Amino acid sequence: MAGRKRRTQKISEEIPAKLMRKHGNCDKGLPADESNNINNNNNNVNDIERSHYFIKSDPKHRLGEDFFKQPCVSLAKAFLGKVLVRRCADGVELRGKIVETEAYLGGEDKASHSAGGKRTERNTAMFMKPGTIYVYPIYGVYLCMNVSSEGEGAAVLLRSLEPVQGQSVMRELRTAKRRDGAKQVKDKELCNGPSKLCQALDIPRCFDRRDLASDPEVWLESDPGAGPEEVSNVVSAPRIGIESHGEWAKKPLRFYILGHPCVSVRNKEAEGQMQSDDLDSESETGQHKVKRTPQK
Repeated sequence: MAGRKRRTQKISEEIPAKLMRKHGNCDKGLPADESNNINNNNNNVNDIERSHYFIKSDPKHRLGEDFFKQPCVSLAKAFLGKVLVRRCADGVELRGKIVETEAYLGGEDKASHSAGGKRTERNTAMFMKPGTIYVYPIYGVYLCMNVSSEGEGAAVLLRSLEPVQGQSVMRELRTAKRRDGAKQVKDKELCNGPSKLCQALDIPRCFDRRDLASDPEVWLESDPGAGPEEVSNVVSAPRIGIESHGEWAKKPLRFYILGHPCVSVRNKEAEGQMQSDDLDSESETGQHKVKRTPQK
């Protein structure tokens, strides 16, 4: 978990107030006249979003608190293929399938914010019940979203998502934080990084310490259309951005779906080792296995 800082503008100064009010943030409400003006100006946009992207949530697909009661590594792997849902203030729901995570094991993990059992005001969520959201800033401006697991001070970082619903809203939110004249963000780049997914799904700092199992604005769903083969090809590789933490920088605690185009950073060495292990296993058992094929 990176804790680097950079002198730059604050988040609240970078995202236009109108955009944040349109899709929702931590504010409880707006003056009636201002709210009406915004709604009137954006009715057409909202109608398009609702008709083209809006999928009625099915409660049976929402994952409850029992799902999160897993050891950190198990939960990090279990997240792969699940769908993170963000319901905006205007009712539009944004969805992204999790394709990459990192496990931070708590006290023993030198790269964790809770290393040595250290508790602070910032990392309190890591010590709360499994399924608690932990949102923290990096570089003084970007945010990262984590979810607590079983284990003292343990949590899983959500690194990358595949956008599956509401891409136009995600692009709008991402564009608001980019320089004028920057190239349009491709769909596969909307959420392919921990801070990018927080921007694209409008995950604000005030979501820290919320319960992912019961929150009305953000939750996790199973993907009824996912096949078992999709999450069986899981690569285990070292985590990103923790090179200064000695042996813990080398531990394979980052997990991603092999060949998925929305993975933030591929590790070809880990992928090669994975293929080699498959061949060794096949040779030992004398059985022919289906070759792992990266997704296109």
